Amino acid sequence: MRASQVRGLKKKKERKNRIAVVQKAVLYALVAAGGLSMALVAPNALRVLEQFGWVKTKRPFRFTVSRSVERLEKARLVTVDKKGFITLTKIGEQRISEIERADYQLSIPEKWDGKWRVVSFDIKEKRKKVRELLRWTLQSVGFVHLHHSVWVYPHDCEDFLSLLKADYHIGVEILYIIAEYIENDDWLRRHFGLSGKKV
Repeated sequence: MRASQVRGLKKKKERKNRIAVVQKAVLYALVAAGGLSMALVAPNALRVLEQFGWVKTKRPFRFTVSRSVERLEKARLVTVDKKGFITLTKIGEQRISEIERADYQLSIPEKWDGKWRVVSFDIKEKRKKVRELLRWTLQSVGFVHLHHSVWVYPHDCEDFLSLLKADYHIGVEILYIIAEYIENDDWLRRHFGLSGKKV
């Protein structure tokens, strides 16, 4: 294969990767807002893209976002009404869940420090989709549902929570607690396999 062909394939692959990242940012922006007009998608997606360290192409950003929305609509991940308002479909929500599962991983230390990490959140009904995706994400990475909107995990996960806050545009709605004691936690220890592993 000629060098020019290799460079061409490399550029094509890089372009596909950039498009995928833009589409991902659009989906995250829609999750955070619950739906957006076409005019607001670009600035909201740009804020998300800044978190991903995305590099701008030579094309205008609004054009790139517009094309991404077209592709997402074609894939039935979003719907666009006659007024240009964009919302996630059920398939789109499932796709976000798949992304979350692939993106977030928590490290597990060899020994437990004996402290529980408790996450509590209170997200308004108008942002129900964000609340549902947050629950799904916590469950998918290993958190245990303790009570209502309270989840627990035995290891440090502060960086993970910071990512969630940034991705879902939530701040005061979510509370991170480090607890040295939870009453009747034997079942939690058994669930996480912590018997005899406390430092």
